Amino acid sequence: MRSEKIEFANAAGQKLAARLDQPDGAARAYALFAKAAVRISRALAGLGVAVLRFDFTGLGDSEGELTGFSANVQDLVFAARHMERLGRAPALLIGHSLGGSAALAAAGDIASVRAVATIGAPAEVEHVLKLLGEDLARIEAEGAAEVKIGGRPFTIGRDFLDDARMHDLLGRVAHLRRALLVLHSPADAVVGIENASKIFLAARHPKSFVSLDDADHLLTRGEDADYAAAVIAAWAGKYLPMSVDVPAEAPDGAVLVEETGAGKFQVQISAHGSRLFADEPADVGGLGSGLSPYELVSAGLGACTSMTLRLYAERKGWPLTRTRVAVRHDKITGQSPPDTFARQIGLEGPLDAKQTARLFEIADKCPVHRTLEGGSRITTEPFPVPPPAVDERAVAAEADEHFRDMDAECRKAGAP
Repeated sequence: MRSEKIEFANAAGQKLAARLDQPDGAARAYALFAKAAVRISRALAGLGVAVLRFDFTGLGDSEGELTGFSANVQDLVFAARHMERLGRAPALLIGHSLGGSAALAAAGDIASVRAVATIGAPAEVEHVLKLLGEDLARIEAEGAAEVKIGGRPFTIGRDFLDDARMHDLLGRVAHLRRALLVLHSPADAVVGIENASKIFLAARHPKSFVSLDDADHLLTRGEDADYAAAVIAAWAGKYLPMSVDVPAEAPDGAVLVEETGAGKFQVQISAHGSRLFADEPADVGGLGSGLSPYELVSAGLGACTSMTLRLYAERKGWPLTRTRVAVRHDKITGQSPPDTFARQIGLEGPLDAKQTARLFEIADKCPVHRTLEGGSRITTEPFPVPPPAVDERAVAAEADEHFRDMDAECRKAGAP
């Protein structure tokens, strides 16, 4: 799994801190996780679902002040827009606790979302006011008061309370028009199981409920978080256009390079069952998620140099313990050829001067070095079997029709 730090602006232009947890290969789907449990996010990434998790305005490393539920919903919409600009529009929306409530409220405003999963979510936004305890009366009386949430002090005003009371969350759930998965523990002492019942009964089909047995509200046990992640990934596969991430076999053992659809330049490179990403830096329009093409060429020269030195030293029985090779590519105007690969070699071990000098000579004999110096021929022909194109709009339209038909059939049958 790889994790990438991301920042985006909220409605007020303040920076919100986020991380994108990604699988090692190409993502099967992209998800947006509100109030994310880190272990669940990483477990989903391990199952092929890339997850953007972020701190709401005024929480964690995000800028701004804690203002209320409406701001959380707006943050989710802005996070989805940011992902869309990166070519990673979220098809799955996940929310934990009050983040689950925010996910239910925001889903209708995010066109790319096809499915929503909640974990321990309150059925009414006012539930958060119960957590304020005795501070609630003090806020009502004084207009504002400092309270502690998660051990951190916040100033909560009366407008925060008014905002929590104005939302008709179950009304939004009734018109969700997305597949819904409700996960909740009967042992949840923070948000009771009756909340799951209210959400489930208000929702239309397709909808599913999964009990988290004796898990606590925060899913602090690793096995509970892993189970929730596995259930979400398996369930989402039915409703999302999730392709199985199996490296395709290139003809004649060639290296296969395929666009991932993430960002402008990102590609997945597959060879012998191994995979890596290539990309361009963010300052030229890429995501910065992998080596650039010239860096890959430099890496090839460096790797070949190191392997050649290792093979020669072992054949001679010389005490070479480790090699380090740094390669930088430059284009020098007025020079022919203009491309220059500047290579630095570090040799570790009790080598004498004669052995060291000979190894530097051998470095120039490595096959990639000779290829770059001698030049190559490149031939081009059509790919024998073009990969089938996926019409994302058609998939979305088919899903919408599926949801309508399923709901109509369930209503006829008198299902809740």
